[in-house]
Amino acid sequence: MDQDDQLDAAFSALAHPTRRAILARLAQGKATVNALAEPFDMSLPAVSKHIRVLENAGLIKREKDAQFRPCTLNPKPIQDIADWTEKYRPIWEARFDVLGKLLDEMKDQSS
Repeated sequence: MDQDDQLDAAFSALAHPTRRAILARLAQGKATVNALAEPFDMSLPAVSKHIRVLENAGLIKREKDAQFRPCTLNPKPIQDIADWTEKYRPIWEARFDVLGKLLDEMKDQSS
């Protein structure tokens, strides 16, 4: 999978709030599927599907520990996302600055 495909898969995986919550939990340390499923009001197979999406996107890894397969966060794709977004930060900041000035002017005119 090339870098563009990897970014597409990661952004797609991050589009769902359950998967973002799973990643937030894994940021605290490794966890089993049962532990990851605990806070959600959904079946274990449904949570497993979310975990598979995250794993296929490369955002998490599954290890083998006896009969358990704990999940851990894979920081590389997350760093790739951060690097990609950082390239666009100056553009976004400039546009927000222009928008802020425009809103200030509109506010001054309405006063």
